[in-house]
Parts: sequence; C-alpha cells; structure tokens
Amino acid sequence: MILDNHGREINYLRLAITDRCNLRCFYCMPQSGIQYINRSDLLSYEEMLRLVKVFAAEGISKVRITGGEPFVRKDVVPFLSKLTQVKGILEVNITTNGTKTLPYLKQLEDMGINSINLSLDSLNKERFFQITRRDIFDQVHETLFALMESTIKTKLNMVVMDGKNIEDIESFIELTKHYDVAVRFIEEMPFNGTLGQGNQELWPMKKILGHIESKFQVEKLIDQKSSTSKNFKVKEYKGSFGIIPAFTRTICGDCNRIRLTPKGSLRTCLYGEGVINFRDMMRNGSTDKEIVSALKVALNHRAKNGFEAEKRRDSNIPISESMATIGG
Repeated sequence: MILDNHGREINYLRLAITDRCNLRCFYCMPQSGIQYINRSDLLSYEEMLRLVKVFAAEGISKVRITGGEPFVRKDVVPFLSKLTQVKGILEVNITTNGTKTLPYLKQLEDMGINSINLSLDSLNKERFFQITRRDIFDQVHETLFALMESTIKTKLNMVVMDGKNIEDIESFIELTKHYDVAVRFIEEMPFNGTLGQGNQELWPMKKILGHIESKFQVEKLIDQKSSTSKNFKVKEYKGSFGIIPAFTRTICGDCNRIRLTPKGSLRTCLYGEGVINFRDMMRNGSTDKEIVSALKVALNHRAKNGFEAEKRRDSNIPISESMATIGG
C-alpha cells in the first residue's frame, strides 16, 4: 500500500502514452501550432511496463491509459495486452476519442479491458465539428453504439462549455434511458494549450445539475470512495450520469490517483507541475528500489488539493498547457 502525506491510499495510475491527437478540441488544444514531443523523448512501451510493474508491487492496482489519443500510437494494442497481464494490476481502463478504436474492439474485449471512457462532447454533427475542428463525427458515433453494445463498461465524457454544447446535455441524459451507460459531465478547465482560450462563463457542478433537474426527475446515487464524480440517475432510466467538478475541485479529499505524462514526468495532482522524471531516472540507470524511493518522497510532499497544488506552481507559468501534454 502506498500512502501520501495526508493518509490517502494511492492505487490508481493515469498513464499518458502519447501527446499526439487527431482532433483539435477547443478545450484541449489550439487549432494549430502544436509542438509535439520528439518520439525519442516519449516513454517507450518497455519503460512504461517496467514502471507499472514497479508501481504494482507497491500497491497500484488500476491503470488508465490516456493521451493525447492512445490509438494514434503504433503498436498500442500489443502493449495493452501485456499491461493486462502485469501481476497486481486488476483493472486496465482506456480514455479515447473513439476515432480509431472500433477496429480493435474485439481484441480489447478478449484481453479483458475493464472500461472505456469515450470523450464525446456533442451528439450533433455540426457542433461536434465546431468543438473538435474535425469532420469525423460518423466514425465516433459508430464507435459509441458499438461500445454500448459490447461487454466493456462504457462511460461518456462530455466537457460542458457555455455557448458550445449546452443543448447536448439533454441528449446525453436520454442515452441513459435505454443503455446501461454512464455519462460524465465535466467542468471546463484551463488546460487548453493557449492562455486565454476557453469560455468566460464556467458551468460549475451546481449549475449543470440544476439544468438537468429542471428537465428530469433525478435520483442521487451512492458515490464510491475516490470517485471522481458525483453520481445520479433519472428515475427508471437504465444508465446513470455523473458530474465531475474538475475546476471547482470538490473531490480532492480522497484522491487516489497519480499521473505520468508522455515524457515520464510524475504529477501528483493535475493542477501541479511535474515533480520527478522517471524516464530520465531509468535512462540514467536507476534501480527499481530508487524509483520506488523517489515516488514515496514525492507522495510525502503531495498537495492536499488542487488549489494548493496550483499555488505551488511557478508564478511565471500560468495554467494553460494542453491536456494532451499532461495526460487526459
């Protein structure tokens, strides 16, 4: 078991395997001018597997693969297969934009992928294009329904953006009427790749919930420990919905997650900065014991919540980096 300095058990690793993405979503990336990491600077699959094995021996039992878009990286499926076989890893989950996922769905089912979070911010083709700046809605829509009919647990992640997709909230709720799917409405954050990009008016959790309650009969569900969302369902609907207070940060109290960026930098909080670079440690010959020691030192200085982590950042570096460089 790994504990941080606030007594919280850390058992969940979010592992970003690439900073590349084939969409240009408004809330995540600028339309152009992305400076991608050199491929040689990315963690290799072998390095990632080594780190997961080391962390699993210390108590990490869940891994979420993120990006960028994971499926744009070559040979990701063989890597995922090896990851599911690491001793101590009980769950492997994936967050994807769904543009390249469908051809691998059967393989993902067979290897035992626990869940897939599909990032989808509109069920309307025109609004999808306005948000993503790419005209590939039909591919994602097909993936959505294939996922909901598969054996893999499916969640839908929608970033709620004033003036861009508020009309879609009701449509996503209606999906839960007939499908056992969990929709997640996410507060918009400043990780969009361009300082000043984003909406002036934030839709916080209370406003999102109030909007839904004005149109549906809502029931509160019991939230699991360390859940990133406050969870609900519409009475007699098959699925559920949750709201992730990613900006107002009311879920930090029992956070069980750490992040590894595509370059191997450890983030103990989304709103903080990298505290250790495990890629450099491994390439400089560090032992597994030294890696574990560095991890524990970092967790012994972990911020209590996202607000404290943000205050610790270099004052000359405002939060504006793309989520793709951090790990979604």
